[in-house]
Amino acid sequence: MAVTTKQIKELRDATGAGMMDCKEALVNAEGDFDKAVDFLREKGLSKAAKRAGREASDGIVEVYTHGDGRIGVMVEVNSETDFVSRSEAFRHFAHEIALQVAASSPLCVSEDQLTEEALERERNVSRNQAIEEGKPENILDRIVEGRLEKYKDEVVLLRQTYIRDTSIKVQDLLSEAISSIGENIVIRRFVRWELGEHAQGDEEEEE
Repeated sequence: MAVTTKQIKELRDATGAGMMDCKEALVNAEGDFDKAVDFLREKGLSKAAKRAGREASDGIVEVYTHGDGRIGVMVEVNSETDFVSRSEAFRHFAHEIALQVAASSPLCVSEDQLTEEALERERNVSRNQAIEEGKPENILDRIVEGRLEKYKDEVVLLRQTYIRDTSIKVQDLLSEAISSIGENIVIRRFVRWELGEHAQGDEEEEE
């Protein structure tokens, strides 16, 4: 389909990709702006993709409490420079991540932080549930893997649905922040306390 110069310019302003790349992305996405952005990210052409490899050693620790102090969250979010870490946009992003952790209680930031032991335990639980439900043997593996992906969507912060906009993931929110702020941003780590429960990570430390 034909795309307009205005569409191309808007996509270029948002992603920093070249004009021809933006045009190709829009044509591929049939004019859908969000799909075009995803196309550029997948090809590594957006600003977010280019900046993702830069070292982020500055930043802040955002502290948030909820429910009259019944839930507490600390999140470390890193930027490349102190200048950006003091900006309103960066601090707003860090606050949003703290809200996400408080509301959705993830176990880790990224998928690679899930241990193989935890994944195998989840596979076994899912398989046993499927057997109890009477699912056919020949589709058990497919069911288990599907449930495992759903489990990752629930417990991995970057894979969670953003609490303020269910049409995007936290990873999308991070990519948008990188593009708009202009530096690499890393959600380094977090801890979440709920009154009467162990903080995440306490069990490992006690061992």
